[in-house]
Amino acid sequence: MNIAIMCSGGDAAGMNPAIKSFVENCLKKDIVPYLIYDGFEGLIDGNIKKAFYGDVTGIMHLGGTIIRTSRSKRFYDPKFRKIAYNHLKDADIDKIIILAGDGSIKGLDIFAQEYNISFVGIPTTIDNDIYGTDYCLGVDTSLNVIKNALDDIRDTSASSKRAFVVEIMGRECGYLALITALTSGAEICIIPEIEANLESIENRLKEELENGRQYILAVVAEGSNQTCNIKNWLEETLNVETRTLVLGHIQRGGNPTVFDRLMGTEFVSFSIERLLSTEHVNSVITYKNSQFEFIDINTVTSNVYTIDSRLLKQVENLTK
Repeated sequence: MNIAIMCSGGDAAGMNPAIKSFVENCLKKDIVPYLIYDGFEGLIDGNIKKAFYGDVTGIMHLGGTIIRTSRSKRFYDPKFRKIAYNHLKDADIDKIIILAGDGSIKGLDIFAQEYNISFVGIPTTIDNDIYGTDYCLGVDTSLNVIKNALDDIRDTSASSKRAFVVEIMGRECGYLALITALTSGAEICIIPEIEANLESIENRLKEELENGRQYILAVVAEGSNQTCNIKNWLEETLNVETRTLVLGHIQRGGNPTVFDRLMGTEFVSFSIERLLSTEHVNSVITYKNSQFEFIDINTVTSNVYTIDSRLLKQVENLTK
């Protein structure tokens, strides 16, 4: 039996531990593991290689993905999906594990339905915005990278009596910014999920500044599109020298944390077992309430992820 693994979309720390676990688990079970390089682009180009222990030695601690990833416009075209299938057929592969977000998983589902491919999607995105799972592979490392950066920013902010507006990734989801604000001791949190009350924030901060506050840290989710507005507002309303910092793709890098390494390993182990025990699979493995479960791909892609109301409640005091 041959099984392949691939990555698609944005990279995330935790992919390499998952790839290492995949190869080693397969070889122990006398399954032939294949690595699909460069995501759907590599699938179309036939960049598919049989894997051995040596291919994954020493990658557990590495960020990113050794098999690389991509976003593919060509895969939307049925003629290129046909080419991709022929490459899989040549290698006798009819089972795939994909590390990706819900868009890429949906793309693979269309392909799988056309050509009777079984697959399991492992939710992998630092945005943590996939429906049905509390956790996506890579988010813990990203949060720790952000935490380290904000700790350093607070040092210089306090030393110079400045305000810093820090833009956090996450597309349309404010999860990263919300958790960052709660765990960094920020004074302001701006996320798409909650409408900020700037008048109330102004009154609160003016009182704090009058009573000895020396600096302000504002965390802004990129999906809110408010980074420049908050900077200007701080300078004009509170008369505080303000700097803006967009953390950008540093949030995708770094050695995977212990949790992301462990979860990458467990996601893959359960996924292989699912592919072996079920005749036809088109599922996403999720982690909900500290339990692993498989849910139908349509359930994932037809619903919109929302941040836990408990977390939204906790951050309300930073939005008003």
